[in-house]
Amino acid sequence: MESVLPVAIGAAIGLMGVVFGSWFTARRQDRMWLREQKLKAGIGFNTAVVQLMDYLKESRLSDDGPGANELAHRMQEARSALYLLCAGDTVDLADALARRVWSIRPTDGRDDRRAEFRETLDLLRRFTHQLRQEIAGS
Repeated sequence: MESVLPVAIGAAIGLMGVVFGSWFTARRQDRMWLREQKLKAGIGFNTAVVQLMDYLKESRLSDDGPGANELAHRMQEARSALYLLCAGDTVDLADALARRVWSIRPTDGRDDRRAEFRETLDLLRRFTHQLRQEIAGS
């Protein structure tokens, strides 16, 4: 009986190690999956925002054709993913950026509109920085 007790204790400790290791690995994989999804959503959002900004700098959304509609759809789709995956600060910046992009008007060589465009670019940089921090923290 004395020789069975140490074996049982050793087996129990080994089993606890396996359970803890499995839990730790699953948790790590979940974090990596979430980081990857945030990164994909952020890349999709940034790409669509920049392309839509470039488009709107030259023409209005009311002049849109299939290109503008597709860009707007991609931006909204990526923003929806950000809503599901990211923290409030990142989502707030994405909302502010989307609202800002919708208000872009063709620059037509006007300084005030160029300034608005530069402010929108600055907001895009702030959003990207916030997303980077969130991804690094997860």
